[in-house]
Amino acid sequence: MGSADSKLNFRKAVIQLTTKTQVHLGAVLADGLRSGLCRQWGALTVLFEEAVPLLLCFPVEATDDAFWDQFWADTATSVQDVFALVPAAEIRAVREESPSNLATLCYKAVEKLVQGAESGCHSEKEKQIVLNCSRLLTRVLPCIFEDPDWRGFFWSTVPGAGRGGGEDDDENARPLAESLLLAIADLLFCPDFTVQSHRRSTVDSAEDIHSLDSCEYIWEAGVGFAHSPQPSYIHDMNRMELLKLLLTCFSEAMYLPPAADCGNTNPWVQFFCSTENRHALPLFTSLLNTVCAYDPVGYGIPYNHLLFSDYREPLVEEAAQVLIVTLDHDSTTSASPTVDGTTTGTAMDDADPPGPENLFVNYLSRIHREEDFQFILKGIARLLSNPLLQTYLPNSTKKIQFHQELLVLFWKLCDFNKKFLFFVLKSSDVLDILVPILYFLNDARADQSRVGLMHIGVFILLLLSGERNFGVRLNKPYSVRVPMDIPVFTGTHADLLIVVFHKIITSGHQRLQPLFDCLLTIVVNVSPYLKSLSMVAANKLLHLLEAFSTTWFLFSAAQNHHLVFFLLEVFNNIIQYQFDGNSNLVYAIIRKRSVFHQLANLPTDPPAIHKALQRRRRAPEPLSRTGSQEGASMEGSRPAVPAEPGTLKTSLVATPGIDKLTEKSQVSEDGTLRSLEPAPQQSSAEGSPATEEPSQAWREQRRPSSASASGQWSPTSEWVLSWKSKLPLQTIMRLLQVLVPQVEKICIDKGLTDESEILRFLQHGTLVGLLPVPHPILIRKYQANSGTAMWFRTYMWGVIYLRNVDPPVWYDTDVKLFEIQRV
Repeated sequence: MGSADSKLNFRKAVIQLTTKTQVHLGAVLADGLRSGLCRQWGALTVLFEEAVPLLLCFPVEATDDAFWDQFWADTATSVQDVFALVPAAEIRAVREESPSNLATLCYKAVEKLVQGAESGCHSEKEKQIVLNCSRLLTRVLPCIFEDPDWRGFFWSTVPGAGRGGGEDDDENARPLAESLLLAIADLLFCPDFTVQSHRRSTVDSAEDIHSLDSCEYIWEAGVGFAHSPQPSYIHDMNRMELLKLLLTCFSEAMYLPPAADCGNTNPWVQFFCSTENRHALPLFTSLLNTVCAYDPVGYGIPYNHLLFSDYREPLVEEAAQVLIVTLDHDSTTSASPTVDGTTTGTAMDDADPPGPENLFVNYLSRIHREEDFQFILKGIARLLSNPLLQTYLPNSTKKIQFHQELLVLFWKLCDFNKKFLFFVLKSSDVLDILVPILYFLNDARADQSRVGLMHIGVFILLLLSGERNFGVRLNKPYSVRVPMDIPVFTGTHADLLIVVFHKIITSGHQRLQPLFDCLLTIVVNVSPYLKSLSMVAANKLLHLLEAFSTTWFLFSAAQNHHLVFFLLEVFNNIIQYQFDGNSNLVYAIIRKRSVFHQLANLPTDPPAIHKALQRRRRAPEPLSRTGSQEGASMEGSRPAVPAEPGTLKTSLVATPGIDKLTEKSQVSEDGTLRSLEPAPQQSSAEGSPATEEPSQAWREQRRPSSASASGQWSPTSEWVLSWKSKLPLQTIMRLLQVLVPQVEKICIDKGLTDESEILRFLQHGTLVGLLPVPHPILIRKYQANSGTAMWFRTYMWGVIYLRNVDPPVWYDTDVKLFEIQRV
């Protein structure tokens, strides 16, 4: 109790002294510290518990170094301590009641970082001051960003802050934000602080930070750098502190509401990734190489992560987060990055390229050496596959948690560097990305807090499915048994994709319904190249058609019939282009032929429509597992589970409809793609569902109850007739017309009851000359747009917000980009 009483008396005494006699604050604090008041709590505790409230009393002169130096005294501390000792409420109180003191605190902290960068941080005291200033600014910045009146503060110059204190110096002074960002960049390549020194460790030969070529100090071997520096725990920890501050600087975007046009550039990112930052290239490669070179399993010693703390993983996470934020660039608003790549010998072309001014995006778009692509792809695939690792010893291998950041990074790589995308699809290595994505999709399908993860996984597969090579690669047999709660099957990666998609549609939560059209578009895109579907996958596709073609589901919402059109297109593509190897699918179509006949004879009169909608109240959900023949799940798998009640999640902006997400291309005879001009918009009553795509109304109208129960929309005979007549059933009906009599005859003649005999007959059958003329293959390729750019921004910052809990950098601040919700 004595210690607590003395602290309270000290606080009262200081406030009385300062208000009555305005005694020099630094001297008073020094007396308090000398009194030994905080032997138990440490000097840092008394500093923040006494000095921060003093900021509320009256303005403190910027020249009062004795007072301000208390905040970054050479006391060993941690960023967690700073967050625990300085509540956001106290920072806000200083912001409102004594704004000049908060401004001075920020300015003085930045000044100390600039001095540290200029001096090179040779002494331990200088290094400690730099780290303490970084921690303090990481704590204070979010409270500044949340107040619109303060948002311009860092982009103004501080009066009298010039070297000479004169007016001329003020005019030439940099804005505080620029000084801070350049200081952080310098400090990230500071010998003996964040990078290994190349000189002998003598004071005389200390390296001059201004003449230092930071390209020689890249943190990790990989893209554009062959030398792997000696790992250093201290350097990694210091880099992590500075990257956390950098990420906090960039987080001003969190305090702006989502904009429809996504045209708002983040001024912090814009400056940091500009030519003003002389370390842009080495820092980009350092971040990229640090992420891609990381191996969480190491030498594979069981339980090594429990025996030794992995100091590298926090740095890799921080590097991945900073990297994806710097790459937050809307490619629809500027010239596309060059993928010319005609130069040789260096990782990136040194010529001034066309494309975005953001140098990080520019460098990413210009990587072109195959060995660099291989390094990046192997690194990302290794990390994405890490949570899937199975061993005979439970929990014996380390599991990383930053797979969402990796998915965003992979998306950016494919979106900004088409040569990388083509490299990924050139070999079966793309399947090392596909399998983890399908694992995450299957695992997260019941968890509402992971709906963003579901979306980005589907978006990546949509992007890949627009390329022919992806469909071709899917024919590789699936032999690596990753435990998933899906039916056991023997087949290809295409079978795995279809089985997982079926699982998502039939047993995912309701918020995934806007993704149904994306999932089926992916299947449509790859279907012309699928050589041999398994019986399990074939039955899953037929089950989806059966569910989506029930009359009440078709009539319940204005867009539901599009799902049937997608599935019919899948069947037509396989029958016309891959009939020979797909006897399982043909057999499944014959067995479920009644579904196609029901579609052909769909009722269109008002009484039948009304009766179908009434049946919805008595019928079970069409997407239940009944009739789907689930079968046993894989050994070692766990069922997908909903989020724990109370789990935090961040809101996401709506995704554009599939018509905005994709652009139609037709495959020519030589295999090249020809973009199709979009047809003029027509009303839904007159439009052609065979070529139209679901519109923005999709999300609101897809729920069966919203259309009919709300009274906003109800089906009419004219509406049903407008799309029923365009159902592409001709090819399937012709197949049934030819094959059903043959199959029935064989069964009667030979008394067959075994389906293997029927399958053998179908394998050797042919429909050459009997089917309609093959239709041209239509591919719906992902196209960048401002809607998806805004979605990625909210998703990315939501992930960063939720993942940074130690310390909780943004938890108690008023973010505007998204809402924080509890499941």
